[in-house]
Amino acid sequence: MAVKTSRGAKAFKPVTMSPKTYQAIAKSREPSRFQFGKCLRAFVVGGLICVLGQGIGKFFETVFNMSARQAANPTVAVLILLSVLLTCFGVYDRIAQWAGAGTAVPVTGFANSMASAAIEHRSEGLVLGTGASMFKLAGSVIVYGVVAAFVIGIIYWLLGA
Repeated sequence: MAVKTSRGAKAFKPVTMSPKTYQAIAKSREPSRFQFGKCLRAFVVGGLICVLGQGIGKFFETVFNMSARQAANPTVAVLILLSVLLTCFGVYDRIAQWAGAGTAVPVTGFANSMASAAIEHRSEGLVLGTGASMFKLAGSVIVYGVVAAFVIGIIYWLLGA
């Protein structure tokens, strides 16, 4: 409720209400926590991304006569490229808004988040804008990967396997 102050400006008086009333208002505006449709969309889109990856892998195995192990690296590279291109054209974000967590499949989701950071901060320059912003996110992931690989390598070496 607005009231005039001595200087003529409007000031708002705080509205007082009981905790029960506040809880009732807050609960009425709270989005529902679980929606089956959201889970289904995430499952389907995440599954489709994985099926696309399998299809690309089979393409490399068939056309280039690669083993499944040899086809893994180019498959990941193509998925990253597709994710970055779709992010640049704004398509990946629209898919992510509709599918939710389904687009967070590790390779494509990580590539999307890095490309989004690069696009968002490109006006700040190549090094301090694009590069630094991309690696704010990627740095922790890279450090975790390197440390995990080091620990696993030490364990592997100690066991003599």
